[in-house]
Amino acid sequence: MSSESISATLAAIVGPDYVLTDEASCILYAQDVFTRDKTAACVVQPETTEQLSRLVAAAVAAGFAVVPRGGGMSYTSGYVPEEDDSILVDTSRMDAVIAINQEDMYVTVQVGCSWKKLYEALKDTGLRTPFWGPLSGFHATVGGSISQSSVFFGAGLFGASADSVVSLDVVLADGSVLSTGSAAQKNGSPFFRHFGPDLTGLFTCDTGALGIKSTITLRLMPEFKSIRHVSYDFDNYESQIKALSEISRQHLAAQMFGTDPGLGQIRAQRDSLMNDVKALGGVLKAQDSLLGAVKQGAKIAMAGRRLVKNASYPVHANVEERCDAAADEVADQIAAICQQFGGKKIENSVPSIVRANPFNPLNNMVGPQGERWVPVHALLPHSKVIESVKVTEAIYEKYSDMIEKHHIVTGFLFTTVSTNCFFMEPLWFWPDELNELHRETVEGNVLAKQKGFGANLEARHAVESMRKELVAAFSEMGASHLQVGKEYIYRDGLKPEAFELIKAIKAVVDPTRRINPGCLGL
Repeated sequence: MSSESISATLAAIVGPDYVLTDEASCILYAQDVFTRDKTAACVVQPETTEQLSRLVAAAVAAGFAVVPRGGGMSYTSGYVPEEDDSILVDTSRMDAVIAINQEDMYVTVQVGCSWKKLYEALKDTGLRTPFWGPLSGFHATVGGSISQSSVFFGAGLFGASADSVVSLDVVLADGSVLSTGSAAQKNGSPFFRHFGPDLTGLFTCDTGALGIKSTITLRLMPEFKSIRHVSYDFDNYESQIKALSEISRQHLAAQMFGTDPGLGQIRAQRDSLMNDVKALGGVLKAQDSLLGAVKQGAKIAMAGRRLVKNASYPVHANVEERCDAAADEVADQIAAICQQFGGKKIENSVPSIVRANPFNPLNNMVGPQGERWVPVHALLPHSKVIESVKVTEAIYEKYSDMIEKHHIVTGFLFTTVSTNCFFMEPLWFWPDELNELHRETVEGNVLAKQKGFGANLEARHAVESMRKELVAAFSEMGASHLQVGKEYIYRDGLKPEAFELIKAIKAVVDPTRRINPGCLGL
């Protein structure tokens, strides 16, 4: 079947307005933050599970590869087509919050619902999901985050995004719809994750290689109203990392993060006084009392952006507890740990602003003057983190001439996942031409003020080489990864018995290998 014929078939399922065949759309939707490769044959935008089921069955039967796309905020080619003439499924129309079940304590959303939309839907209920969104949650979808797995809000206490899921509806390659968890029981509802083997877990973190999610159910919990913010600065990354790890092991911070001087300087260059005023507004709204708002506003106004400029290796933590006494006690415990490792207390403006303004437009996906940005990351046990930074710095040193020649800025972002996992993310900013996804995502008024750059292939290739060397080094260290996509070493990194089982499952759910081929090395 030709591309024109399959487009007509799909138009009959979802409506002609929701099958995009223009070149601009087929290029835009097929690229991620870092990679632009093959162009999609068409972009199809279903609205319901029934439409998704029918279009997957039709496309697979016709021999086309079908690639699901969430909010588009990943950087490991997870939805960048491997094959020519792939069908790109844009899930943005499947964005409904289907049910908030306050009695049974779960919420069900369609796959394309953003974390920001879910956050707003739950705001007045006194409830939240344990993990409640990545930093990119303005655009990032629940479905994308569950397929890739992600960390940040809530991850310090409750784990990554996939750990909050209880049930999924997944469209398989033949168009059948599989329900998981307690919803797999003939008379069941999606209130619990386990009923026999963990089928829900099987379809999380699969980067859409085993099936296309239609709905996701996450458990609910009470929203903790007593919030505190703690910030300390350290003289070196060894002390910073030791403090982050100990806070994690003690299970104290709802979420926390650390940065290095490189990322701190980018932050200082990026922010304007107007941005600070907007962020301050969010902090003031988050205060329970007028007096609290005035006090917090005065602190931030006096601190200013010099905190970001002057901090070396800061740690910023949010505490969320049921009552003020508990929040104060936990904040004191975090402060004591930071002091134990040589930290100096600084104004807590940064975590206050981050917590009060969780989901903002993603203008930070480019540098302050319109530079390109890309990270790479590793999930490590606490015992290997300092070694991983040393390995990263050695690779930076190897490329020091290229870094200097092209004004490449390197940095680190650190955070933790529950008590037992450390997330370290080396990242790069470099002068280079933005792609269509950047120009679609970053606000126009921000782009208009930036210098911008022409294509810089030599710098881009240098960054790509550093990333590949780091991915290989992290694999040697036994690292795990989020958003595996096509970038991280999965097939060759797994023990043979594990990958053979994954292959066997793929053969059952997608025997012709038409669902997102290439992801997970499948």
